[in-house]
Amino acid sequence: MEPTTVLVNSPDVQAQQPTVHLSLSRVGVTGVEKVIRIKRDGQEELYWAKLECFVDLGPKQKGAHMSRFEETVNDAITEVILGSSAFRAEQLATRIAEQVRERQDAKRAEVTIAARYPEHKPAPVSGIQTQELYTMFGTAVATEQGTRRLIGVAAQGMTACPCAQQLVAGAARERLTADGFDDGQIERIFEHVPVATHNQRGLGTLHIGCPEDCTEDIDAATLLAIVENSMSSEIYEMMKRSDEGAVVEKAHRRPRFVEDCVREMVKGVLDDLPQLQDGGYVSARQENLETIHQHNVVAERFGLVSELRHEVASGDIADRHVSMRDWLDGVVGS
Repeated sequence: MEPTTVLVNSPDVQAQQPTVHLSLSRVGVTGVEKVIRIKRDGQEELYWAKLECFVDLGPKQKGAHMSRFEETVNDAITEVILGSSAFRAEQLATRIAEQVRERQDAKRAEVTIAARYPEHKPAPVSGIQTQELYTMFGTAVATEQGTRRLIGVAAQGMTACPCAQQLVAGAARERLTADGFDDGQIERIFEHVPVATHNQRGLGTLHIGCPEDCTEDIDAATLLAIVENSMSSEIYEMMKRSDEGAVVEKAHRRPRFVEDCVREMVKGVLDDLPQLQDGGYVSARQENLETIHQHNVVAERFGLVSELRHEVASGDIADRHVSMRDWLDGVVGS
C-alpha cells in the first residue's frame, strides 16, 4: 500500500516574487463551461454558459491562484442562481468579478459570460409554438471605484437587399410600361406584389453598458425585441407554409441594408430605454451572410449614450466613437 503524502506548511508558490518584476494586464482562465438549471414558470430549463475570468497581477506576485477562479464561479452560481426565477448573465458576472477581485487581492477583475438559452414563441400565422435559441452576454469589470457591467444579446433574422430590389423593380416597370400599363396601375401592382430581391441571414448583437452607480434593470427580452425588429423580418425554427409566406413577404416589404439594421438598433435603444444614463454605453453590430456574394458584410456603431442621443437629435457627428474596452476600463464615461 502506497503511503499517503501529506503536505505540511507547503509554500505558496503563486505568492512568491517573479524573476522579472513586471505587472501583467490580465491573468485568468478561459473556456470555463457550466450548465445552469433555472426554474421558470414552474418548469426547469437549462442554460449552457461559457465563462472567462481575469485579474490584473502585480509585479511582485509570481502567479494568480487559478483554483480560486473555479471556486468563486461555483459559489456565485449557487448564491445568485439558486432560487431565482430568471437568469441574468450580467448579475452573475458582477458577483463573480467582485468575489474574484477580493479573493485574488487584485485591483481589477473582469468576467465575461456567454449563455445559450431557449425562448418559446408562436409562428406568425399558424401560431404553432417554436423553440428558439438565443445568446445572452454578461460582462463585469470590478475595481475600487465600483463595478461596470454590460448586458448583451445576439439574435438571428433575415434581411432583404434594397439595392437589388430597386434594380428588379426598375426592370419590371419597363416591361409593364411596354405592355400598356400606366404609372398608376404599376404602382398598384407593386403595392400588392412585393418585388423580389436577394436575402441574407442576419446576425445582430446588442450590448448595453451600465456605469458603477447604475441601478437600471434591463431585460434581455427587451434587447432581443430591438435586435429582431431592426432586421427585415424575424425568423422561426419551425413554420407552416402560411408562416413562410408571411415571413418572406414581411422581409420584402421592409428591405434593409446591414447599415440600416445597426441604425434601427440604436434608435430602438434610445426609444425603448429612455431611462439609460448619459454615461451608459451602447454597442450595436450586424453581420449579414450574403447569398449572391462569397463574402459577408458587417456594420457597427458604439459609443456613450449621451453621444448617440446628441447625434440622433442634432445630426452632429461625434468627435470619436468610444470603444467598449475604453468604457469598461473607465477611460471615458465616468
